Amino acid sequence: MSLLGEDVMTEDGEFVINMGPQHPSTHGVLHLKVWLDGEIIKKVQPHLGYIHRSIEKMSENLSYRNFIFATSRMDYLSAHMNNEACALTVEKGLAVEVPARAKVIRTLMAELTRLSSHQLWWGCTGLDLGAVTPFFYAFREREAINGIMEETCGARLTQNYMVPGGVMFDLHPNFQARTKEVIKQIKDKFDEYDQLLTGNVIFEQRTKGVGYISKEDAVSWGCTGPMARASGVSCDIRKLFPYSAYDQVKFEEILDTGGDCYARYMVRMAEMKQSVSIIEQLIDTIPEGEFQAKTKAVIKLPKGEFYQRVETARGELGVYIVSDGAASPYRVKYRSPNFSNLSALPHMSKGAKIGDLVAIMATIDLVIPDVDR
Repeated sequence: MSLLGEDVMTEDGEFVINMGPQHPSTHGVLHLKVWLDGEIIKKVQPHLGYIHRSIEKMSENLSYRNFIFATSRMDYLSAHMNNEACALTVEKGLAVEVPARAKVIRTLMAELTRLSSHQLWWGCTGLDLGAVTPFFYAFREREAINGIMEETCGARLTQNYMVPGGVMFDLHPNFQARTKEVIKQIKDKFDEYDQLLTGNVIFEQRTKGVGYISKEDAVSWGCTGPMARASGVSCDIRKLFPYSAYDQVKFEEILDTGGDCYARYMVRMAEMKQSVSIIEQLIDTIPEGEFQAKTKAVIKLPKGEFYQRVETARGELGVYIVSDGAASPYRVKYRSPNFSNLSALPHMSKGAKIGDLVAIMATIDLVIPDVDR
């Protein structure tokens, strides 16, 4: 555990330690100040800002075409969905109708991104709790997905593929065949994932009853995504406010009422199966036609306020734009899922053991640049 400065022993016997900002279980430069009574957590205080890059202010100084790609660097494991949220907001302001082919391509890319993100989360969760093997198994499938991304978009992580009106260029000729192959590979491995981690006795003991948050508290703290759905909160934007091609497919919103680390784990595992189902429904029915609607070289939104939300791998991302009619946004605000989910950490951790804090953070699935915007 990395320490900042000296540890402090308070007058009432509490021990104050610094966890991070450089620590393997924080998955980024997050600093947690932790008050302990022995091994029991009395209080947790997150300290943010170590990777702050002022992305919102940067977005206000970029064009409506370019600001989209700054969001790839927030939740970099949801880059496609972040870019799509921005593109949808601009399209709403322009009243542009996206071609049917582009809508399906966007949805396919988003679900492949969700699978890739959940694979990394699964491997890292096992690693955080002492199981090294799942990390290598997760990267086996994730690398296959990233190979598809690289072939189609030219990049593996921050793809910059979404543009106002559709996607930057058409699908690679190999896209359908490679995607079908990867989806089959993932489906064949679900039982293997369960054998490695889900049913592991030690893993269950480390996660069941740990990091509990009730449905009411999840709503109060503004939690979204798998974290909220594991506490019984129905909040899947794909279901509630369908966008792109989500109104063309059938899938379940995965809910659990456990509210603990194990429930959050099970929700994400089930969500991977739903992503596979969505891709299977669309992969053979990609419409012909244009992949991008015609838009002006220099985009100017009419004066007004525009808002769009999407369901990223970690929850609801909202994009709020205020336009004064110029070629750049007057004001941009991102409602990121990680910031709200992290805010519930002190509440969830109180009374737990210091080792449980690692499990709680793992199942929140934090990506710190999405917190420090």
